[in-house]
Amino acid sequence: MTESDMSNPAAGEQPPARWSQPPEGSAAPGNWSQPPAAGPRRPVGSTQAEHWVGDPAAAGDQQQPQPPVSSNLEPDAEATAEQAAAAAAMSRVFMPEVRTCPKCGGDIDWDGYCMQCGAKAPSARDHLEEHPASWVGGVCDRGMRHPRNEDAMALQAGLEPGGKAVLAVCDGVSMSTDSDRASLAAAHAVLGYIGSRTDWDWNLLDLTPAGSARQMLDQTARIANEAVLANSNLDEASPASCTLALALVNGPQILSATLGDSRVYWIPDAGEAGLLSTDDSMAQEQIAAGVERSIAESGMHSHVITRWLGRDAPDVRPTLASMVVDGPGWLLVCSDGLWNYASDPVALAQVVQQVADEQPESGPLTLAQKLVDWANQQGGEDNITAALARIEAPAEPDPEIMDDQAADLDTPTTRLHPNAG
Repeated sequence: MTESDMSNPAAGEQPPARWSQPPEGSAAPGNWSQPPAAGPRRPVGSTQAEHWVGDPAAAGDQQQPQPPVSSNLEPDAEATAEQAAAAAAMSRVFMPEVRTCPKCGGDIDWDGYCMQCGAKAPSARDHLEEHPASWVGGVCDRGMRHPRNEDAMALQAGLEPGGKAVLAVCDGVSMSTDSDRASLAAAHAVLGYIGSRTDWDWNLLDLTPAGSARQMLDQTARIANEAVLANSNLDEASPASCTLALALVNGPQILSATLGDSRVYWIPDAGEAGLLSTDDSMAQEQIAAGVERSIAESGMHSHVITRWLGRDAPDVRPTLASMVVDGPGWLLVCSDGLWNYASDPVALAQVVQQVADEQPESGPLTLAQKLVDWANQQGGEDNITAALARIEAPAEPDPEIMDDQAADLDTPTTRLHPNAG
C-alpha cells in the first residue's frame, strides 16, 4: 500500500479502516473496534499482518499420514495439545508505530507526517530489535538499497542462559506481493506454535521420521505456511512467499530447520565455525555438483531458491540438522543480506570476531547491531537480519530443571529505532 492508497479519514465517506492497535482498555482482542473519533487515527500500511483466523481442527497435515510421536499423552490429549498450540499461533501481529518525530520530537499525524516540522515519519518496519533475554537478541534492518524491509524475525528465550530458545528468521521474496507482512506473520506463527506446545519433549537430536523433533518441526513449518497464505492475496500472479530459518536451543543441543536460503551458523569461541543449515537454492545445487562455493554463489541465478513458504511451495518439510556443542560460542540465524558478504563459515566467524573485538563483553543485541552495521557498510544491497544466542554451558541439561522450565519461554521485547533520515 502506498501513501496515495491511505485515505484521509477526515474527508468524506471512507472504507472500513484497519487500525494498528486496539482501543485502550479493549478486553476483546479478537473483536476490534475503531478508536474514538477524537482519538489518533493511524491507518495501517502494507506491513500490517492480517488477523489469522484458522481452523485448529485442520491445523494438522491432511495430505499425508504422520508417524506416531512418542509421548506420555493419550492420543486424544496429544491431538488436543497440538490443536490448542495451532490456535495459539493464530494471532494478529501488531507492529510498533512511529508516534514521535525523530527529527524534532513532534507528534506524527494520521497521514504519517509530523504535525510540527512536516517531515515524513520513517516506517516502523524499517528497523526492529528483539531482546527477550540477556543471552538472545537480534536486529532486522531494511538495509541501504531496498525500499522496504521484507525480512522478519521472532525470538523467545528463557531468562536463564543455557535454557531453551527459539530464533526464527524469514526473508520475504522480493518479487512477490506483500511478502513483508507474510514473512512477519510466518515468524510469529512459528513462535506462537512452539511456545504453546508444552507437551513436546524438546529432544533436538532425534531427527528420525518418527522422532518428536521431526514431527514438531514439520508441523511448525505447516503452521508458518498457513500464516503466509492467510496474509497473501492468493489471486495475485505472484502471492507472498518467504524463506524460513529456525534455530532451537535446549542447553548444549542446537537444531536448525530451514526452507530457502536463510541460514543457521554455529560459531564457537575455539575451533572451526560451521554452517548448520543447507540452502534450498540453485547455488546449493551447483555446490552439490562440485562447483566451488564462491563461484556458485556469485552466478546469475545464485539466489534463486528451490523451496519456500507460500501458495506455490513444492514442499514445506524443512531440512533439519542438529548437534551438541562442546564449548561456548554464538548461534547465528541470518538472512542472505548478511551472509552475502561472508558466506563461508570461517569468513563469517572472522567478521563476528572482528566486530565483537570493537566492544568486548558486548551482548547479543549489540553484536547483532554491529553485524547489521557491517553489512550496510559493505553496501547493504538487501534487507539484513542477524539473530544471536550466546551458548556458554557445555554440560547436558538437568532433566528435572528442564521439566520445571518446560514453559519458560518469555515473550520477545520489540524495540523501534527509526532513522532520522
